[in-house]
Amino acid sequence: MSTSQNTFSEPTPAAAPRNAVLNNQEQATIGKSLIIKGEVTGSESLYIDGRVEGAINLPGNRVTVGRNGQVQANINAREVVVLGKVKGNLTASDRVDIRNEGSLTGDVVCQRISIEDGAYFKGGIDIRKPTAKETGMGNGAAKVETTPTTETPRTATATA
Repeated sequence: MSTSQNTFSEPTPAAAPRNAVLNNQEQATIGKSLIIKGEVTGSESLYIDGRVEGAINLPGNRVTVGRNGQVQANINAREVVVLGKVKGNLTASDRVDIRNEGSLTGDVVCQRISIEDGAYFKGGIDIRKPTAKETGMGNGAAKVETTPTTETPRTATATA
């Protein structure tokens, strides 16, 4: 009588969510039906599809305001992406993206900014040069670059 070897294999893992592929860090989500009043702090990225009033302080992380998101708060993060509505000042150590359906009323302080065609923005922009520690470069004034295309330009990116 011969012994048969066990041919059971490990189940294949489910595909990672799309956001996980783009961002290897953990990401918290505030869903459509949630309303947060107060201060949001932490050490992970945040996706807001609900409503937040107060302050959002996530330095070193990304804050994404989804299409259904409504934020009345000052936001401090490494990167801020606006697809919904934001009323408040944004401070980003890296970049701010205002996508075509996004709306931002407030001042922006960042190193790079992108405002897509169709986005709403009312406020001031302060482009900060990265520190020599962040880039290894000590010179450079802020400059604005546009991406040339055959159609209407969709984004303008400012870098320091």
